[in-house]
Amino acid sequence: MTFDLILRGATVVDGLGGEPFAADVGLEGPRIAAVGDLGQDTGCEELDTRGLALSPGFIDVHTHDDFAALRHPDMSFKSRGGVTTCIVGNCGFGPAPYGAACEMLRALTPGAEPPVYDGHAGYAAAVEAAEPGVNIGFLAGHGTLRLAVMGQAARAPEPSELRQMQSLLREALDAGALGLSSGLIYAPGRHAAREELIALAAEMRGSGALYATHLRDEAGGLLEAVDEAIEIGERAGVGVQISHHKAAGRDNWGHVRHSLARIDAAQARGLNVHADQYPYTAGSTTLAAILDNGAFQPGSPGGVGALAAEDVLIASCPGVSEWEGKTIAALTKRLARSPLTTAQAVFEKAPDTTVVLHMMSEADVQQVMRHPSTMIGSDGIPTLNGRPHPRLYNSFARVLGHYARDLGVLDLPTAVHRMTDFPARKFGLTDRGVVRAGAWADLVLFEAEGIIDTGTYADPNRYPAGIRHVLVNGRFVMRDGVPTGARPGRLLRRSG
Repeated sequence: MTFDLILRGATVVDGLGGEPFAADVGLEGPRIAAVGDLGQDTGCEELDTRGLALSPGFIDVHTHDDFAALRHPDMSFKSRGGVTTCIVGNCGFGPAPYGAACEMLRALTPGAEPPVYDGHAGYAAAVEAAEPGVNIGFLAGHGTLRLAVMGQAARAPEPSELRQMQSLLREALDAGALGLSSGLIYAPGRHAAREELIALAAEMRGSGALYATHLRDEAGGLLEAVDEAIEIGERAGVGVQISHHKAAGRDNWGHVRHSLARIDAAQARGLNVHADQYPYTAGSTTLAAILDNGAFQPGSPGGVGALAAEDVLIASCPGVSEWEGKTIAALTKRLARSPLTTAQAVFEKAPDTTVVLHMMSEADVQQVMRHPSTMIGSDGIPTLNGRPHPRLYNSFARVLGHYARDLGVLDLPTAVHRMTDFPARKFGLTDRGVVRAGAWADLVLFEAEGIIDTGTYADPNRYPAGIRHVLVNGRFVMRDGVPTGARPGRLLRRSG
């Protein structure tokens, strides 16, 4: 038999969690046609991949690349890290309706001016027209829906307003949305009560779509917030994805053992509840969010926990680049202000500022990673011209290199499973996340002993080491460590 491409002799880590095995992988067009000993077969092109691990391409379940996929469609900042699929629309920041999305997403993609489109169907068409370098699946964003219908109103919706949000969500589902996300520390989503979220999530019952949530509180109220998320899913009859599972703030370290126990208990009742995680002890968000949550006000830590001025690093500060890479503590000395008034001054000068927050414990990161409910998502903010959190480029290599190989927190097959087949099944992506005949040929080939993250908080705009080749839908987007410029990504719709 003749294949379009044969990858010869790699060690296949197939995404299902079993032991790696040596095999050839034959491709025909965008799909895998055969896995095994293809010694008697030929390829129009063949590549010797002996000495490399071959796995499914990584599925980044938590991204904010909604507009980046349109503004930077090559998406090499993701594909060079082995990512072949990005789930956008997280934390309530969804891509439609257009006007509200532009307002919500402007801080997450500075300078983006996407072409005008109509609704989620219009966004899906815009992605397809952009021909991105990776696959894109999207969630509807509760915050964006609420902003479009209610503005910044800090109240419950009127019945007519709730019906409008439900209608917008149904349009998103008809367009192929993978679910609904919420961001309950962000305005306007933070003004939503539990009943509003249940009423919206219930629109997805029976569709296979899920409810993904940035919890209302990841600090002192973590456990109550996890309970709320599980209750929303249970009463609405939909699956739940807890975003970037963590315990924020030193006073709350160790509480993840209780939040993980709540996930275990929900699963024991038959509920479809899981989580994702980025593999770092620092997070990242907008400066507006930490001010809204009272982070620099003693006794009022809000949902992000109490933060010291030295824990907050300016990542992107549009128009004031000299502040990037500086902590609020350093700027406090320069501006001769208190931490709160310094942060307020930065916000007044550059309201779309994003920050890196040092707020988690290493022990918690490892405990969450070990837990079988956890998959991997970068939560990277694509502020490419600033100093974004290194998770934007390096999350998956860091798990495979630092945590799996070097620390043994996971073994290699389990780590790959958490990035591939597991999220594909959770988000309803058919024939993705696995190396087998008939699956889509989203593949990454890497050096098992050489893969490692290289970005740091001081120097974050660096790609990981050890990733050699990346294919999306059967075409190389990176070959021999060099981007090819190919843009074979697709818009992935929910398959149920």
